Formats: sequence, structure tokens, C-alpha cells
Amino acid sequence: MKKLSLFLMCGIAVLFMTSCNTYRHSMREPAAYVEFHADDFDLSGQVVGEATVVRVLCVDWEHLFGDKEYAETPDFGTVVPTIGERVSNGANYALFNMMKRNPGYDVVIYPQVEARRFAPVLGTDIYSRTTYKVTARLGKLKK
Repeated sequence: MKKLSLFLMCGIAVLFMTSCNTYRHSMREPAAYVEFHADDFDLSGQVVGEATVVRVLCVDWEHLFGDKEYAETPDFGTVVPTIGERVSNGANYALFNMMKRNPGYDVVIYPQVEARRFAPVLGTDIYSRTTYKVTARLGKLKK
């Protein structure tokens, strides 16, 4: 029993030492950012995008297996750059539809989200239908 615990302690010590070694030899990335001003963009008028999300048993089955068109991915954050508030998961579909109907723009500026939810059984997600309406201005970078 003593040999097993000694072997286990040595293994844990080796794991801790290798992790410190990894941090000591890692390379830092510079804090690179780009600063934009209002004069750097050509703005559109108010644009609207809409999408409906139907959930059955708390799951959006249509978008789970079918339609994969949305404005956010879990790995890389928002695909459509947004200045202002980030939109919720369901409103991302409306944001994607808005950008798809208005090609050529680079950024969504201060989106406003309106959600209308219908759930026959209040307080549950057995069945619910939520319609998202996103209103925003779109910006195009000047050359």
C-alpha cells in the first residue's frame, strides 16, 4: 500500500511540474486591436430582420438538425460583427436573415431586439414559439 501511494504521489508531482513547464515556455500574443470612429463607416437606414424559433421539449429541433444558418458559432463567437449589445441565441437567426437580405455591409450597429413569445402552458417550454425582430443600422467600411 505504501508503494502504491508513493507511486501515485510521484505521478501527481510529475503532472504538476509539466504543466508549469508548459506555461513557462508559452509565447504571448500581442494585444492587437483596431480602433474605429463613426467617420469610418457608411451607414444604412434602419433595417429589419425576423426569425421564428419553435421549441418542443426545450429543444429547437428545426435548427438542431436542419437549418444551420445563424449569426453565431460556439467556437468563434459572433460571425457577424456587432457594435453594441450582443443578441441572444434566438435573435441570431434574425440577425443572419437581416445580413443575408442586405449584402455588402460589414457590421451591425446597435441592434434592438423585440421578442414575441407564445407558450400555451405558461412557465414551461413544452411547446413555445418565439418570433424575433431585430432592427439595426448596418455599416460599411469606407475605403
